[in-house]
Amino acid sequence: MKHRRHQKILELIRTHIVETQEQLAKLLEADGIEVTQATVSRDLKELELVKGPASNGRYKYTAPEERNLENLNKRVERVMKDDVVSIQDSDNLIMIKTVIGAAHAVAAVLDELSWKEVLGTIAGDDSILMVVKPREAVDEVSRRLDSLRR
Repeated sequence: MKHRRHQKILELIRTHIVETQEQLAKLLEADGIEVTQATVSRDLKELELVKGPASNGRYKYTAPEERNLENLNKRVERVMKDDVVSIQDSDNLIMIKTVIGAAHAVAAVLDELSWKEVLGTIAGDDSILMVVKPREAVDEVSRRLDSLRR
């Protein structure tokens, strides 16, 4: 739900001039996403949205350039190709082996993907443990990870 809400917020700020949290909450509710002001505030912080000049001379919420999806995908592909050594799964866990010292960077970009099946990652120096739920999703998540390495 959170991932869907975040994606909708990013879409709304690209397609509307959103000046206030209240306005954003109303737009979300119009799309069937019920939120509180506190949730909107938290989402804005997590998405690192900032206010910038709008064409009407006022200010609107915008996403920093480095957070756009295209740049995220490029970062993920780069670290997966350059730093991942192997990917293996067992039950609802995926073990990702990296070059020494790269696990935290790889885990950080994987966490940014906000895949709904991934509960989280734990990174060491050269390995990442990814927890997947439900267990049946492990094969799909492993395939996605493998495809990012090509």
